[in-house]
Amino acid sequence: MAAVGSFLEAKIHHGEWLVRIEDLDPPRTIPGASDKILKALERHQLHWDRSVLYQSQRSHHYQHALEQLHQQGVVFGCHCSRSSLHGKRVYPGYCHHADHPLQQHAVRLRTSPQQVTFKDLWQGDQLWDLGTEIGDFIIRRADGLYAYQLAVVVDDKLQGVTDVVRGCDLLDSTPRQIALQQQLHYPTPRYGHLPIAVTVEGQKLSKQNQAAPLNLDTPIANLTQALTFLGHPPPAVGSIEALWQWAQTRWQSGQVPQQASIPVK
Repeated sequence: MAAVGSFLEAKIHHGEWLVRIEDLDPPRTIPGASDKILKALERHQLHWDRSVLYQSQRSHHYQHALEQLHQQGVVFGCHCSRSSLHGKRVYPGYCHHADHPLQQHAVRLRTSPQQVTFKDLWQGDQLWDLGTEIGDFIIRRADGLYAYQLAVVVDDKLQGVTDVVRGCDLLDSTPRQIALQQQLHYPTPRYGHLPIAVTVEGQKLSKQNQAAPLNLDTPIANLTQALTFLGHPPPAVGSIEALWQWAQTRWQSGQVPQQASIPVK
């Protein structure tokens, strides 16, 4: 859904659609997974406009940003384990003033009780309190791997991203990313979080929840289902080319359901 929605948003605004492989955790990366993602996009004629960016190859950029944050005094080392934080919705600040060296510990961004506001294209006005809702969050793990939040902020800046369109399951990442953008003096893109498909029990459709895998042999049916989910039910067509032509002339952001999730059977 997110790929279709972001692709159409880019095309109707005469922008570029970028593909980024977020392979930040090599030990958990499944061999061949990236190729399968790209093959699925190509099968549905979701053609990207620049070279694919692999985050596993960009650690030097993330390290440079981390050093900048360190020089500003807005990060700190944290030795708290997951078990010691069990049941804590927001990081309680145990290591906030401990002065642990960054090299041997996880690194957290130091936050304050300030409000982050932004207007989401589909989810409307957003207001998040960094102190009470987010807390100090990790930007590099203790094993040296960079966190998603830092990596995407750096890559958005370096790629000149102006608009971020993704699923609503990532909505709570946005205030974290805006906080990083502000500390690094980066521009903040416009954000749009599309509704996600969930089960009738409210669980996101995913492999973990035994959702059926995407059938690459039925691209027209897949795209028809995605467009219908996003409020643009298409007519019957005979080719993917005709379907995309219809979609790019009919797509309107205002027709997308303005809700966080939509149950599907």
